[in-house]
Amino acid sequence: MRFPILVSRAWRPFLLPFGATVSRSYAEIEGGRLHVRFGLFDHTFPLDQVESAAPSHWPLWAGIGWRTNFRDVVGLVGSYGNVVEVRFKERQRLRLLGIPIRCGRLCLSLQDPAAFVAALREGPAPPPKARRPARRSGNGRRAKA
Repeated sequence: MRFPILVSRAWRPFLLPFGATVSRSYAEIEGGRLHVRFGLFDHTFPLDQVESAAPSHWPLWAGIGWRTNFRDVVGLVGSYGNVVEVRFKERQRLRLLGIPIRCGRLCLSLQDPAAFVAALREGPAPPPKARRPARRSGNGRRAKA
């Protein structure tokens, strides 16, 4: 499932030079992974490392765009509203604008934060059950059930 990152109209001109377009600003949950793309930022986190996700707020002084406190918080925010904080079991290694960072908490501004939190809480979908091959009778034909 793909969840678009919310970018306020006022900030779009400032984020556009760094590639934060509508098509390149999203969080996607698929195949046991959380893939986050925000313009130049593109990283995949393993879902089994997600400890929790909850609505949060992003302080005005923290700014908009690609943000970090260089300790454990990474913010990918295009709006001060609809922010979700994802906490990881262990700090995740990533690069933010080319700088190596360890991320324990990821803050995202999303268009539908409640659906994103619900999808993360569901966890990865179980793998499909493998179909057992039909039994064959002694003459090479399939046996009737």
